[in-house]
Amino acid sequence: MTMTQQPHHRRRPITVLSLLLLVMAVTLGPTPSSAAGTDWWNPVARPAPDSQIGVTGEPFKGTNSQGEVRGFVDAHNHIMANEGFGGRLICGKPFSDAGVAAALKDCPEHYPDGSLAIFDFITNGGDGKHDPDGWPTFKDWPAYDSLTHQQNYYAWVERAWRGGQRVLVNDLVTNGVICSVYPFKDRSCDEMTSIRLQAKLTYDMQAYIDKMYGGTGKGWFRIVTDSEQARTVIEQGKLAVILGVETSEPFGCKQILDIAQCDKDDIDAGLDELYDLGVRSMFLCHKFDNALCGVRFDEGGLGTAINVGQFLSTGTFWQTEKCTGPQHDNPIGGAAAPSAEEELPAGVEVPSYDDDAQCNKRGLTELGEYAVRGMMQRKMMLEVDHMSVKATGRVLDIFESESYPGVLSSHSWMDLNWTERVYGLGGFIAQYMHGSEGFSAEADRTKALRDKYDVGYGYGTDMNGVGGWPAPRGANASNPVTYPFRSTDGGSVINKQTTGSRTWDLNTDGASHYGLVPDWIEDIRQVGGQDVVDDLFRGAESYLDTWGASEGHKAGVNLAKGASASASSSESNPFTSYAPGRAVDGNADTRWASDWSDDQWLRIDLGSTSTVKRVTLEWERAYAKSYRVEVSTDGTTWQSAWSTTAGDGGLDTARFNGVPARYVRIHGLDRGTDWGYSLYEVGVHSS
Repeated sequence: MTMTQQPHHRRRPITVLSLLLLVMAVTLGPTPSSAAGTDWWNPVARPAPDSQIGVTGEPFKGTNSQGEVRGFVDAHNHIMANEGFGGRLICGKPFSDAGVAAALKDCPEHYPDGSLAIFDFITNGGDGKHDPDGWPTFKDWPAYDSLTHQQNYYAWVERAWRGGQRVLVNDLVTNGVICSVYPFKDRSCDEMTSIRLQAKLTYDMQAYIDKMYGGTGKGWFRIVTDSEQARTVIEQGKLAVILGVETSEPFGCKQILDIAQCDKDDIDAGLDELYDLGVRSMFLCHKFDNALCGVRFDEGGLGTAINVGQFLSTGTFWQTEKCTGPQHDNPIGGAAAPSAEEELPAGVEVPSYDDDAQCNKRGLTELGEYAVRGMMQRKMMLEVDHMSVKATGRVLDIFESESYPGVLSSHSWMDLNWTERVYGLGGFIAQYMHGSEGFSAEADRTKALRDKYDVGYGYGTDMNGVGGWPAPRGANASNPVTYPFRSTDGGSVINKQTTGSRTWDLNTDGASHYGLVPDWIEDIRQVGGQDVVDDLFRGAESYLDTWGASEGHKAGVNLAKGASASASSSESNPFTSYAPGRAVDGNADTRWASDWSDDQWLRIDLGSTSTVKRVTLEWERAYAKSYRVEVSTDGTTWQSAWSTTAGDGGLDTARFNGVPARYVRIHGLDRGTDWGYSLYEVGVHSS
């Protein structure tokens, strides 16, 4: 979920409620189908009246000549966001047993002219007034710049599928703070209650579509819980739907005055529950710091407003520090947000921040690391978008130490300097649904890395996510979308989309709803060329590669655990031991520490000769700036297998071509601090 900011007019200064809301950039009477019988892609009993699809031709099935599935992947969408935030922030439903008129209907407080559409005028500017009628006229919504109305009606999703999309990640989304401050709601603000409901309704939507096609399992909308099931669905020509979660306080893990409001048992129970619901990917933090991780900031006045919300929610403001690498969080800036700041208690002010301190001090917490490892144990994929660079860096360190590929960046909220590390792990990256010019330019910028790692590309539409979508380029553009056009595979003809009495044209309407995703892809082809679209068409295969590799991951055997260890020296302490064996005892709370001088080593005897390919080192604050990983078969003759002169502490992973070794030595050459060298744990692996 992303947020956007639009100009405001003809309203008194908005309160913290408005600013916080701006922050979250989070059928029936069946009739027989004339195509029933031979055209498996058309329902035997579509509701009447209903939306048209505007696509003819059989959806492609099967795999390509290399045995790969084909198709586009939307790695970030919010089909059920209307059920989040108290149930009245996003108006309209993706489906209704009462039909299209009941589904595509505005919120009751928006009638008769939108005067009480508070969220609408906050996000879209003006006075918020609009024609509330959806079906059948759709005069004012859905629209590319209307962030408060349903964009994921099932028939519009169907059009995207018919246009070549084969994977859709439905992120179940809500935010308890937004819900609590928004005046209109019809249910609890508890985040997990909302997540459960959205999961249930996604399964209900599957059943709703199945009914049109004659029974259970016959529809094109298929919720999948493993990668092989997804491949089977796609090979049948259908849409594989994966459940994800994007929320600010998963498992109730918020923090107040830096005190966690959850524990490890809550995390285990929460992960188990989500897994049982079918969730296979999730975010651990979003917009506000929580008990698991710090967030990537928003900028300027919007960032200031969110920072106020952070204080009201957690009792603390964001804290920044100088970044240690090229990655950085967004600058908060010094822009004022007077209406928000007025909501702060007397004597409390938003801090000022140094321009050269753009990184969140808060990274991945101990509980956050526990949650990350819990997701790995359950073979789930972790979304790093919205995490601070400090948290993201630690996640990537952990995944690299375990060779775990399950990392996703689904909608352009990760620092792009992490791109190669994500691809190196086997992870997947999608870009936010920007306009075709911007999307194509960014796709071109990262093309060389995709070619290097032989991966496809994805998009994250973030529909219903309060982010804003591509504006129209205009009918007079030099290279507009020309209707009708053919799908990327060439098998379908796509015409303009009509729902009720409204027909949408991407050139003049922009990406107003999900049904216009195929039109937007055609616009990318016109602007960016076929190569961009070809990379997108490989997206489904690459996403499933990441998922399948995560499912197949096996924790490597640590050859060093419990092994005999010796060292050049050990720090003396009357209260605890820093003996060499403490670095291989399997206990992350104990450590080896050397004397306070440069040339020191820790030697591990594996007991027998094995092929060694990977060594992991968890440094205490006393780390090595320059060191070597050395190996030997006899303990006398040593060779360097890996070295660095740019160590920065934390968790390091040394990878190298497999070498035979009975002994492994960590040889510190240059200290990173005035202390000696200190290691919590060393792992030695054959894979």
